Amino acid sequence: MFVAAMLAGAINAVAGGGTLVTFPALLWAIGDAKFANATSTLALWPGSLGGVWGYRRELRQCEQWMFLLLIPSVVGGVAGARLLLSTAPETFRAIVPYLILCATILFTLQGQLGRMLRDREAAGPPSRWLIVGVMIYQLLIAVYGGYFGAGIGILMLSALSLLRMRDINQMNGLKTLCAACINGVAAGLFAYWQIVDWPKAAVMITGSILGGYGGASVARRLGQGTVRWTVVVIGLAITTIMLYKQLS
Repeated sequence: MFVAAMLAGAINAVAGGGTLVTFPALLWAIGDAKFANATSTLALWPGSLGGVWGYRRELRQCEQWMFLLLIPSVVGGVAGARLLLSTAPETFRAIVPYLILCATILFTLQGQLGRMLRDREAAGPPSRWLIVGVMIYQLLIAVYGGYFGAGIGILMLSALSLLRMRDINQMNGLKTLCAACINGVAAGLFAYWQIVDWPKAAVMITGSILGGYGGASVARRLGQGTVRWTVVVIGLAITTIMLYKQLS
């Protein structure tokens, strides 16, 4: 679990998608999908705070969008976490393979979408109705993020592209801040509802922080392509194994 958390911290620092590493490790160690999901959310949250601090300069340059997106992020994160609590353990375990598959597909498309966003030309300021639509879209992303979470980064980048944002660093900063809010409120509620395995969470929090600081340099030397495809293979393998167990 410590190694998985270190890898997740490094992956999040370079490409995003660390949940696809920590969740399977916790599912194997705990056995309960809801506890594994809640513990993974809590364990990776401190690393997202470090990302927010790293993007503090970019965040000051887009404050007008920051406050508009934080409200739906917090509200949706609470709603998604409550939805997880009301889901029966056997139901959640049954849909987990499809959630992982969806997150893996989104993660696979991350590079293509990133290039599209960087090449996107500004088409004038967004209209008021478009801004409202993006806030509603962000609310839905946050609900999914509070419920499971893997793959929300790529969804938020697509939302930010609709606001005619062109600076990829500012977009990553806003994405990281919103993700920290979504996961933060969800993790707090999971802790309050006592569906967190604290000893395992403590081990993984330490690992994720170390991975975010030290492991990122290793991941950068490997290259984003290697890291990305490693995560994709892990996600597809876990999906296949879990579906096989359900159907056999």
